[in-house]
Amino acid sequence: MAKTIDHSKTKREETVAGNGAVGQELSLFEAFDPLNGAQFQVMDHTGAIVSPQWMPQLSDERMVEGYRLMLTARAVDLRLVSYQRQGRIFTLPPCMGQEAAAAGSAFALEHRDWMVPAFRELAAMLHKGATIKSIFTYYSGSEFGSVFPEDAHLMPITVPISSQLPHAVGIGYAIKYRGGDDVVMAYFGDGGTSQGDFNESLNFAAVFSCPVIFFCNNNQYAISVPRTHQTKSKTIAQKAIAYGMPGIQVDGNDFLAVYRATEEAVKRGRAGEGPTLIEAYTYRRGAHTTSDDPTKYRTKEEEDYWAPRDPLLRFRTYLESRGLWNEDLEKAHMEKIVQEVDVAFKEVENMPLPDADHIFAHVFEQMPDSLKQQKVALENFLKWKEGH
Repeated sequence: MAKTIDHSKTKREETVAGNGAVGQELSLFEAFDPLNGAQFQVMDHTGAIVSPQWMPQLSDERMVEGYRLMLTARAVDLRLVSYQRQGRIFTLPPCMGQEAAAAGSAFALEHRDWMVPAFRELAAMLHKGATIKSIFTYYSGSEFGSVFPEDAHLMPITVPISSQLPHAVGIGYAIKYRGGDDVVMAYFGDGGTSQGDFNESLNFAAVFSCPVIFFCNNNQYAISVPRTHQTKSKTIAQKAIAYGMPGIQVDGNDFLAVYRATEEAVKRGRAGEGPTLIEAYTYRRGAHTTSDDPTKYRTKEEEDYWAPRDPLLRFRTYLESRGLWNEDLEKAHMEKIVQEVDVAFKEVENMPLPDADHIFAHVFEQMPDSLKQQKVALENFLKWKEGH
């Protein structure tokens, strides 16, 4: 039976500007203390600026660049779903509806910073160093889709829930140990907060002041389970208090608010002030994966509620109101991206199948006996198969 989500957080949009005004002399995290129920928002779902006092210092060119990134991610995502439905790639998690959370957070990082994604951060990964071709390669079943430029500091997609968070903290601890001022961006979903890895990672990062930004994409569902089944806390952001770090809930469909919140968290990390927890309150408009049917657990009424709150729609409206974007620019960009997507996918489809040795070659620096035995067994099976 489909469940109706509680939209009370989003319905507090009217109070957001007031909270920001009162807290102008406070830091962002003080003004939007998660325990007082405030959600940070700069631009509402109509594209209007409701908190000018918290507007990030982004040039017009950078804002247009951010929108182009979101639009690119949307186009790639839709093509990926189409290819999967045609049976040309394997199961994948659609990202539609979460582009602002991914792009806005990634935009606040420098190239030298580290990114540890989960699996629904397409825009962030494209910004950090992944290519359209590498994304297609990954979802075609090749591990070479996880090979990025070394200086990109981009870790592979991680499917096991929250298992990437201890890795992120380890990177953060190494940065601090070496006296660096880089930061680490670690992504996960609302369901990931129910895992032990989440709790252990936040605790370690706080105790040792690791420069890690824990970025939770709260898209309302962990597969088919609503957020209310994950925790009794009113917000995920308030969990930060127990660990001794700042936390903030931000409108995850507002590129400007996501950027500003992440920018502040990055400053804290660089200054040696430790980790931050950001909850991006967003919505997964598509299925959990292409093997999922969301109509089984959520209503059309709920989906219709979120449709006009789409992150691309509101950001485009804002840019158009400033004379920074128009229909011709949109059409030209989409034509360019679709062409790039088709070329990249054709290259991936024409790639030779990877050798079976690749299954074993990159697991350990020195292959243990157990894997050596499995490798021999596979080789013998393939020889037997060819003989038949």
